[in-house]
Amino acid sequence: MPAAPNTFFTRMLAQKGQPILIAGPCSAETEEQVMATAHGLKALGKIDMFRAGIWKPRTRPGSFEGMGAVALPWLQRVKAETGIPTTIEVATPRHVEEALAHGIDVLWIGARTTVNPFAVQELADALAGTGVPVMVKNPVNPDVALWAGALERLERAGIQDLAAIHRGFSTFAPSRYRNAPTWILPIELKTRFPHIPLICDPSHIGGRRDLLLPIAQKALDLDYDGLIIETHPDPDHALSDAEQQVTPQRLGEILNELKYRYRSSNNADYLNKAEELRQKMDVADREIVEALARRMALVEELAEYKKENNVKILQFDRWQEIFNTRTEWAGKLNVNDKFVAELYKLIHIESIRKQTEVLNGRPQVDGVAHLGPGL
Repeated sequence: MPAAPNTFFTRMLAQKGQPILIAGPCSAETEEQVMATAHGLKALGKIDMFRAGIWKPRTRPGSFEGMGAVALPWLQRVKAETGIPTTIEVATPRHVEEALAHGIDVLWIGARTTVNPFAVQELADALAGTGVPVMVKNPVNPDVALWAGALERLERAGIQDLAAIHRGFSTFAPSRYRNAPTWILPIELKTRFPHIPLICDPSHIGGRRDLLLPIAQKALDLDYDGLIIETHPDPDHALSDAEQQVTPQRLGEILNELKYRYRSSNNADYLNKAEELRQKMDVADREIVEALARRMALVEELAEYKKENNVKILQFDRWQEIFNTRTEWAGKLNVNDKFVAELYKLIHIESIRKQTEVLNGRPQVDGVAHLGPGL
C-alpha cells in the first residue's frame, strides 16, 4: 500500500483535523455574484476552497455554458480579498494553460471528461510538471475502471497532488437522486487508492437542496475526506443547476447540523466490546459462507438431474417463489427485505452460472451483475 504523500490535500486535512470543505457557485455568472458568494463563504470561517464553473460542458447547446476566461480575473480577486484558494474545472489543455496563468490553485477534471481516456491523457500531458493539485470526478457512467484509469494517467504524468470527487452516476433506474450515489463504487476506488483523499459532491448526487444534508452526513459517516457543495447568493435565479444550490447562510446551517464522528475511540470498554462483537461477526460470516457452499452444492446436484432429464435451467415460477418467500422471511426476522432481495438476485445469478456449467460442460462467460444504484 503506498504511503500517503505530503500533498496539498493531506496537509490541509492534517492542519484542519476535519474534512475539507469546498463551496462556491455552479457557474461564475458575474463578478458581483462571484464576490458576494465568496464574502458570504468567508464569513462562515469554515471554507477551505472556493469553487466556480468557468467553462460549463452542458449536455445540449443553448444552455448557459459559462463565462469562459473572462471570469478568471474574478477568481483572482476572490483569493486576493478572502485568502481562500480557488478551484475550477478544466476540460482541455488550453483551459489548463489559462487557469494556471491566472493563479488558480486547484483544478478538477469533470465527469464528462473522466469518461474519455483520450481527453484525460491530453490533460495529464498538459499538467505534467506544473505541480498544481488536481481533483478527478467520477465518470458519468458507473465504471470504477475509468475513474481509476484517470487517476493512474495523472500519477504516471508525475502528478501526486490528487483527490477524487464522488458526484454520483447516471442510471436509467428510478431514483430520488439526480445522480445515483452507488456508494459501493467510491468505496471500491478508496480500497484501490487509500492514499488519495475522497471528496463527496452532495449537490450533483442529490440535485435538490433538501438532499444536501443527508447525503453529506452519509459521506462523513463513510469517512470521506471532504465535501464540495454548490453555493449561490440567489439560487432560484442561478443560470445553471438552480435547484441544487444554497445560499452561504443556508450552507452554514447545513455545516452546523452535520455530526462529525470519530474513526475510533480509546475508551477501553468500547474497544473490548467492539472486539468481542467483531469476533462474533467473524463466526457468523463463516457460517454464512458455509451455508452458501451447501446451497451451491445442492444447485449443482439439481443441475445434474436437469441435465439427465433435458430440463431448462430457469424455472421462473420457482424463482418467483424463492424471491417472495425469502424477503417475507427477512421481514419476520427484522432484516431489511430490500437487502435480502438484492442478495438473492446475486445468489440466483450464481446459481444460473453454476447450472450452465453443468448442463453445457463449460464455464459461463458472464459474471455477477453490477450492484444496483441503491447501495
